[in-house]
Amino acid sequence: MEAKSKNQKVNPKMKSSKFREFFIDELKDIYWAEHALAEALPEMAAAATSKELAKAFQKHMKETEGQIRVLDQVFELMNEKAEGKKCDAMAGLIKEAKSIIKDTEKDSFTRDAGLVLAGQKTEHYEIASYGTLVEFAEQMGESKVAKLLQKILDEEKKTDITLTMLSESGVNEGAVQE
Repeated sequence: MEAKSKNQKVNPKMKSSKFREFFIDELKDIYWAEHALAEALPEMAAAATSKELAKAFQKHMKETEGQIRVLDQVFELMNEKAEGKKCDAMAGLIKEAKSIIKDTEKDSFTRDAGLVLAGQKTEHYEIASYGTLVEFAEQMGESKVAKLLQKILDEEKKTDITLTMLSESGVNEGAVQE
């Protein structure tokens, strides 16, 4: 089989194929992940020592709720029911975040450093997932879907940058000195 160029649509109206089924399955995975993260973020915000970190988690919670609405639109465009399928990766990342909260001292920079770590792990998982889903949508000729997923990907990247900036602006330094 000859490879298609990046701009060439593989099959603009893929109604049923193994690849489309795989794509939908991965959408269900990230849909579950976003719902689970939306539930976990308030706990992460409440556990944060730094007001700025708590605000970052609260802001991301609102963004995550918006991302779920965007995913609803994606499912609609794909003529699929919006439903989740347990995402073992996100479930594990959330479990790890809860463990960090449990294992660190309240009101400490060490806890905040751990929360930043946990937050960035979830962001990196989401960035990898959305980056791939954008490419899959483009390959299937689903340009509207790709644009919606790209919007979410861009938000995830911004959140990752915000967490890096918080960590570099004193959280890590404070943790080292505890």
